[in-house]
Amino acid sequence: MPYVRAFVAGFVSTLTFHQAVIWLFVTMGVFASTPWNLTPVPPLGIPSVLQLAFWGGLWGLPIWYLMRHATGTAYWVRALVFGAIGPTTAFLFFFYPLKHDWDFSLAWQLKPWIGGLIVNGVWGLGFALLMRVLKRVGV
Repeated sequence: MPYVRAFVAGFVSTLTFHQAVIWLFVTMGVFASTPWNLTPVPPLGIPSVLQLAFWGGLWGLPIWYLMRHATGTAYWVRALVFGAIGPTTAFLFFFYPLKHDWDFSLAWQLKPWIGGLIVNGVWGLGFALLMRVLKRVGV
């Protein structure tokens, strides 16, 4: 049951915390991407934000495994660190090059790292908060 909760928390954290930080960065002129992007993604035509939320749910599984025994401050620090580093590294070294003909140029620039670490770190904190909330309500 905790891994179902981890998937749900990762999914919902993507739709709320992750996308809210992207919206904030777009509003400040730092990012050019669109938050809550509903553009269909081939081959199934699923909206981009839902595909991203699905991946957020999947990321919740290993992150929960790594932080499941942590308590107090360590719980929040692990959520922040694992949430920031794992998804950001995977995006810059795997998913971005996969969609752009294996162009690794983005992975060696500072701005995507800083932005990614902040966005995904907030996702991790949102994930940790939602894990606690879902546990309290019995999910």
